[in-house]
Amino acid sequence: MHYVENSWYVASWSEDLVAGQPMAVQILGEPIVLWRSPSNQVRTLVDRCPHRLAPLSLGRCEGEHLRCMYHGFLLNHEGRTIEIPGQDKIPPQAVARSFPVVERHSWIWVWMGDPDQAEPDLIPAAFGFDDDRWLLGRGFVDYDAEANLICDNLLDFSHLTYVHANSFGPGDSFALEQPEIRQIERGVRISRWVRDTAGPGSGGRAAPGSLIDYWQSYDFLIPGILVMESGSFPQGSADRFGNDGPPDMSLALRAWAVTSQAVTPVAPGKARYFFSTGPHRDHGTEEDRDAMVAVAKMAFHEDKLMIEAQHRNMQMMANPVFVPSAHDRAVTMFNGLVRKNATGPKHQEL
Repeated sequence: MHYVENSWYVASWSEDLVAGQPMAVQILGEPIVLWRSPSNQVRTLVDRCPHRLAPLSLGRCEGEHLRCMYHGFLLNHEGRTIEIPGQDKIPPQAVARSFPVVERHSWIWVWMGDPDQAEPDLIPAAFGFDDDRWLLGRGFVDYDAEANLICDNLLDFSHLTYVHANSFGPGDSFALEQPEIRQIERGVRISRWVRDTAGPGSGGRAAPGSLIDYWQSYDFLIPGILVMESGSFPQGSADRFGNDGPPDMSLALRAWAVTSQAVTPVAPGKARYFFSTGPHRDHGTEEDRDAMVAVAKMAFHEDKLMIEAQHRNMQMMANPVFVPSAHDRAVTMFNGLVRKNATGPKHQEL
């Protein structure tokens, strides 16, 4: 499977990186150290000291710099060694690779490809905690599975009917009806109205007179970023608004909500899945947010069990082959974009 190196990958939640405490992460099989400087700048280098290849994440922050605590090499944020204890001359090859890094939307993004092509405008417009319109909660899930299998899962919501019958519980509509799918720059947009439904979490069951129309739309973008907005509306809204763009979300009866999710390939057979979710503050409370996060955690555990089992099955096959269905259209479109953008010298295949 291919992964696009010339992309911004989520390395961590911003608030998890504490000043003065180096953090070890891994992206596309590359060990990386993150640290926050006294000037509140996020720095990142390959997690290998050029001296004896010891982990810099076990080092010590000294001002804007990072000292390896094996033999004391001091590196600046560009990865150049600026001090060697007991030695005046510094070899020019005493350099650790640095990576472009941006802190935005409450995530720390690392560019894994050609640094000359690291354009911050390519960072997807996720919903961050600095956007006070939303009451957001967050989390992450570690997978023993390939990241592309998680991406495939997020591109085909027909699985909600079955995998998430006990959590999101959307009833049969996600399996029986096709969403509107179109290609956008560096990704796909998937939108749907679900008419006359009890809404998410109901299992398709509703008291008389409580049915609604449910709107959901999300972008899924290279390298594996989901940004979604959804809401519940009075019956008949689907016919009134149609599919000519999103409805006026301020008219939602309840659950005007958003979620941002990021799939980061860690190493072969390993991935980390970041997520946040919550309601608009005019359409929900902190208690609603906490309930949404609890349901999401339950659902993502359901995904983890299924996808890890799928991965194990595939590992036992010499040449695993899928038989596609009509619901795989977005999967096919997105994977085609990945293959197109993964060509050339700067790509990664795990």
